[in-house]
Amino acid sequence: MPDEVRTLPALTKEGFEAMLAESMPQVAKSGMRIDAMDHGSCRVRVSPDLHMVRPGGTLSGPTMFAMADLALYGAVLSMIGPVPLAVTSHMTINFLRKPALKDLIAEARVLRLGKKLAYGEILLHSDGEADPVAHATGAYAIPGRRPVLDGEE
Repeated sequence: MPDEVRTLPALTKEGFEAMLAESMPQVAKSGMRIDAMDHGSCRVRVSPDLHMVRPGGTLSGPTMFAMADLALYGAVLSMIGPVPLAVTSHMTINFLRKPALKDLIAEARVLRLGKKLAYGEILLHSDGEADPVAHATGAYAIPGRRPVLDGEE
């Protein structure tokens, strides 16, 4: 059986981290880290901090939503390259169970990439646990690229 051809990401983990540091410094302040990136996928991790925990001893919904959004952003950019103006078009999240108060991981993958829209899904789970704590789906709007005019590079 021949080896499968692997498509390299259009934006690497290191490139994505540099882009976030420059254009979205709030990500570093949030405690979210990029664990891994490959063509069409991105994994984000956060270690719970007191400001993320809500009454009842669970991670807050906004923390999980932000992780899902960042993971899908990374997955999309891994396919189209550094396009800072790609923006969330819509996202839906379903909370399935209470997460453990340990590292939370969001794993996103792009299901469909079109010219103007990318659609994907994100599973969130506590580190070391297989059962998801949340499932999200969403789309990113991809801004049009201006055509190159004669004489321009």
